[in-house]
Amino acid sequence: MVETHRREGWRVLVVDDEPLARDSVRHLLAQTPEVTDVHECHGGREAVDHILRERPDLVFLDVQMPELDGFDVLREVGVERMPPVIFVTAFDTYAVRAFEANALDYLLKPFSDQRFRDTLERARKQRAQGRDQKLLEHLSSLLEQHQAPPPAPARPAGGNSPVERIAVKTGGKVLLIPVEELDWCEAEGNYVVLHAGTRKPMLRETLNQVEQWLDPRRFVRVHRSVVVNVERIRELEPDVDKGWVVVLRDGTRLRLSPGRKAAVEALLRQSF
Repeated sequence: MVETHRREGWRVLVVDDEPLARDSVRHLLAQTPEVTDVHECHGGREAVDHILRERPDLVFLDVQMPELDGFDVLREVGVERMPPVIFVTAFDTYAVRAFEANALDYLLKPFSDQRFRDTLERARKQRAQGRDQKLLEHLSSLLEQHQAPPPAPARPAGGNSPVERIAVKTGGKVLLIPVEELDWCEAEGNYVVLHAGTRKPMLRETLNQVEQWLDPRRFVRVHRSVVVNVERIRELEPDVDKGWVVVLRDGTRLRLSPGRKAAVEALLRQSF
């Protein structure tokens, strides 16, 4: 955890598993006079411990993170003890409406400097008004709409081997998707979209769980929200800021997170 000390004022916690995302928020916070303490956490578990211990005045909380996501953090800390939250999310417009309906502010990646300033202005007003019952009710309502998924069924004895097919309930039926037909998997809210040719069924499961079902010799996570079948990768192209883009055989382009580059290189047994 990185910590920056300045004069007394707002104590802000930034929670995101992407270093570049944390840097962006920290840079904008540095331009805010009332913010005098900025702490960073790269994961949900670390964030829960920090919030309960330090009681920050404001939290920028990423929604999608491995292990504990933003909603898990909210659950573990508890609504009554949770500081004012600004969600940072890559959700699409439809998902964002859920936040708006609960009067909780959010930053949709990528966000502009002006959008960030508008968000902080809301935080200022909330701080001036104090923490009221209405805010607590909004947080509780949000959690009710995003219930924790039930635990995945245990595998049979000796069942640590990868699965051969994934069952998806759709239209009153159960669709069996052979793993060998999977091109890539994408986290979308409380679901995982299984891209298999022209089919894109949605499975109510976490990407972490789906990744555990797959053969690590054939599938690799290239982004916190994307797992790719290595056999479908056609090439890797350089991207801005010395990054990389994974290009699949069908032309699909997926960003490779800097923190996932080593895993891809290890699986390909080549450096790039």
